[in-house]
Amino acid sequence: MIKSFQAKPFAYYFTGVIFFLVFPFSLFKYTHYILFLVNMAAIGVIGASGLNILKGYTGVISLSQAAFMGVGAYTVAILSTKVGLPLWVNLPAAGVVTMVVGIIAGMPSLRLRGFYLAMATLAAQFLLEYVFKNWESLTHGVQGLFITPPQIFGLNMNNDRVFYFAVVPLAFMAVLGTRNLLQTKVGRAFTAIRDRDIAAELIGINVFKYKLISFGISSFYAGIAGGLWCYYMTIINPEAFTLQVSIDYIAMVIVGGMGTVLGPVYGAIFIILLPEFIQRMMEVLQPIFRLTYTFEAFKHIVFGCTMVIFLMFEPKGLSEILYRAKRWIAKGERKEVTEKGGVKKR
Repeated sequence: MIKSFQAKPFAYYFTGVIFFLVFPFSLFKYTHYILFLVNMAAIGVIGASGLNILKGYTGVISLSQAAFMGVGAYTVAILSTKVGLPLWVNLPAAGVVTMVVGIIAGMPSLRLRGFYLAMATLAAQFLLEYVFKNWESLTHGVQGLFITPPQIFGLNMNNDRVFYFAVVPLAFMAVLGTRNLLQTKVGRAFTAIRDRDIAAELIGINVFKYKLISFGISSFYAGIAGGLWCYYMTIINPEAFTLQVSIDYIAMVIVGGMGTVLGPVYGAIFIILLPEFIQRMMEVLQPIFRLTYTFEAFKHIVFGCTMVIFLMFEPKGLSEILYRAKRWIAKGERKEVTEKGGVKKR
């Protein structure tokens, strides 16, 4: 029994590793298209995991995740083009610089609550957007910055397959890091603050300190995601880090399941694939119903309806839906085994 139990996880891990290695070579003519979506989803997982730590586990809302990703992206671009530092220095530096910016932005903001806190983080979003557009000597304004992609084993990092083998393990590490964080004293303090911040303060938890730590960790994740995005796209400009992108990341956390480790994974995949689904749906419906909506308008309609449906009918997101499905399947398997064994349930 114990051997069987131990063999199962090993089989899952082995299958997962084989699938990870084989997947990018099994797509044939759709390779670039599908790998692009997978790579963007992996970046989304990293950014959404950071926001999930802040909102899902600490209960602090932020409308500036895209701006912090922008800080990470510009850090990588500036260090690559103007200083000439390598990838292994630039990417951690992007996380650290963004963490510092996040802590500075969080210090005045985190003394606020609810609506006022949301407005403070929104102000940070607009302020950083303004810096990206107007500090032209550093960011080149709306023209943006171009970088030469670094090479890994002689291959450019913006190659879909090469980037896949770099970003997917990093996304896995981000999710694993989140899970491990929750098992520490810091993680338990986050959940205590989320559930009852006044009660947490009464039992000796420094609420402001731990909120600031949460903001810093979330910003670090955003910086890494932004740096990876920069290396993949090789060009960055302020239009890539607008409020709409921050809302997309909030949607990833809500749709995936706030306060769950795998929620950002499900949410990122869903939100990245949603525009593709809408595009295909428009191609089918437009000739039939003669729709005059543009893709962007239709996307916002479907996106808004999706958010409302999840908030009304399943606020715990896809994580809860998949958990229920897993329980239902397991229950059916147990029932089948019981019936085969000739044992009746009481």
